[in-house]
Amino acid sequence: MFRNFVGKIKPLAYQETIMLVLGIIIVVAVIAIGYFISTQRSLVSLDEMCKNALSQIEVQLNSRFDAVVALAKTAAKYAEHESDTIIKTVEARGGHTSSASTTPEAINQQSDLLSQMMGKLNVVFERYPELKASDLYREAQQGQKQYEENVRISRMVYNDTATKMNRMVRQWPSSIVASTLNFTIKEYLKIDDEQKKKYPDLDEAFKK
Repeated sequence: MFRNFVGKIKPLAYQETIMLVLGIIIVVAVIAIGYFISTQRSLVSLDEMCKNALSQIEVQLNSRFDAVVALAKTAAKYAEHESDTIIKTVEARGGHTSSASTTPEAINQQSDLLSQMMGKLNVVFERYPELKASDLYREAQQGQKQYEENVRISRMVYNDTATKMNRMVRQWPSSIVASTLNFTIKEYLKIDDEQKKKYPDLDEAFKK
């Protein structure tokens, strides 16, 4: 009779063990799925914030290039060659930047080109006091300061967000989710010497 009692206990203990293991597996699966979904949402949010910051800079860049062309046209009767060079350079960039070119590298290149153009225009306006005293020039200078402030803020937002995203992409276990969903490391907004070599040499163009 004792043997029969022991024989009944063993199947019950085995069933309880199976249920316990299944329970643990289910809990772990729920936690893993919850973590995956939470991490995916965080990555998407950071990615959208990066894109938005770049788009804000792109809008500012397009606006400033339009202003540069307007200034160049105003200066044309005093410095036709310099004005024509700047206008042609702006036209060569294909008008407003497209969404496909909204990348950190492209933004860096466009920003540097804009700085070169503004520097050349300032030289022209310094040469002709009547031009410098014009309302268009004053408006352009005020717009430039506002542009620089807006871009500075957008750059800070982008680089800070990119840092957070890059940590998630590189650190375990969030890196597993990032790799599965094809999220990659973001480039930072910066300009190095190699990039500057690719820009048009406006100094040479102005000497012609």
